[in-house]
Amino acid sequence: MGTAATTPTSSPLREGTGQQLYRKAKRLIPGGAQLLGKRQEMFAPEQWPTYFAEARGCEITDLDGRKFTDLSMCGIGATVLGYADPDVSAAVIERVERGVMCTLNPPDEVELAELMIELHPWAENVRFGRLGGETMAMAVRLARASTGRGKVAFCGYHGWHDWYLSANLPSDPDAEELEDRLGNWHLLPGLQPAGIPRGLRGSAMPFTYNRLDELEAIVRDDGDDLAAIVMEPTRNMEPEPGFLESVRDIARRCGARLVFDEVSIGWKLATGGAHLRYGVEPDLAVFAKTTGNGHPITAVVGKADTMQAAQETFISSALWTEAVGPAAGAACVKKMMRIDVPAHLGKVGAYLQRRVWETAEAHDIPLTVSGHPAMPSFTFEHPQAAALQTLWTVRMLDHDYLASGTCHIMLAHEERHVDGFAKACDAVFPVLRDAIAAGDIEARINGPVKHSGLQRLN
Repeated sequence: MGTAATTPTSSPLREGTGQQLYRKAKRLIPGGAQLLGKRQEMFAPEQWPTYFAEARGCEITDLDGRKFTDLSMCGIGATVLGYADPDVSAAVIERVERGVMCTLNPPDEVELAELMIELHPWAENVRFGRLGGETMAMAVRLARASTGRGKVAFCGYHGWHDWYLSANLPSDPDAEELEDRLGNWHLLPGLQPAGIPRGLRGSAMPFTYNRLDELEAIVRDDGDDLAAIVMEPTRNMEPEPGFLESVRDIARRCGARLVFDEVSIGWKLATGGAHLRYGVEPDLAVFAKTTGNGHPITAVVGKADTMQAAQETFISSALWTEAVGPAAGAACVKKMMRIDVPAHLGKVGAYLQRRVWETAEAHDIPLTVSGHPAMPSFTFEHPQAAALQTLWTVRMLDHDYLASGTCHIMLAHEERHVDGFAKACDAVFPVLRDAIAAGDIEARINGPVKHSGLQRLN
């Protein structure tokens, strides 16, 4: 085991090309980055590398040439095969060399549609997009168009579009604080409804995962106008026995469409999506980033009586017809049909959970390990949890590892990467233990504390 002496008591403030570029970015780009989850403030402000020059397998090289092994967000869960997967990259390069956009359609989308239907025999039609949030909006539009209804019950996080963020509109238009159906002062902290028309108030209603009583209350009040029940089949916990089946029954009973959001969990627990593992068939299932291993391609698969509503409403975009997305999607899906990716993710993820937990226990660190093995979470049970998380992230950078509160396991990860990560934790955790004992956690960060992330209902 390592000791506190193996790691310096303070790290020098990291100053390099990436930090300089991020300061410039914040002057030019509102928020500094296009995705909230990729702002350096979510990890270690003024110290997180922020930008990459190259990414292969599970290793990232930053703009200053420093190489890190990534056991953190790993492409925000998109690159399930690993960075620059050779099979997907080969398909993309071939497509680029032959042209990616013209007056005609790419044949790759028909191949990908056939693959998706093969994996989902309950479904009959497919529509493709390029971004997760827009594809969830597409699914909600299809549900509304096919039912002639307007309201949506939902659980969890589903993107940035108006249909979803309208749930955070205040029930009282003159209220200074947000109070939702669940009695909270804010539905999902961090998701402000600025710019959302007040006329959408009451059109999206939340319920908590594994709480059928909350969904049933929504159906009692608004079932006749309920177009869809939208939820992730799972994210960071298992459904209670009968929960998903009961949601399916409630949707049928009230005439709403059941929409499973597989944007984050899709392909990680079962090839074709988590709902196949649980044996519950939705009316629509949405897949996104993982489908093309990080290349933009998304899909709504569903039953014809819902999907054909696309002919009765307007769902169309020029860049949904470019060829790179379908080429990447077909290559990625075929590889996942050939290799048992979920088994590998589960095995390596469980090994990571065990090694980190055992190392934390050995050093008396108040760390809780949770979540599906393919998407493990690490939470410090301490009044200064955010500061402790930041200190862990900063000190793991000293050992050339990217570490955060969540890890998305990839096919490129091997047990040797976990062993190296655990060895680094063995050197870093004594610093955290000493900081807790001395009460000087923030002083050891040598920079600001990370910001809080979004909170979810599941």
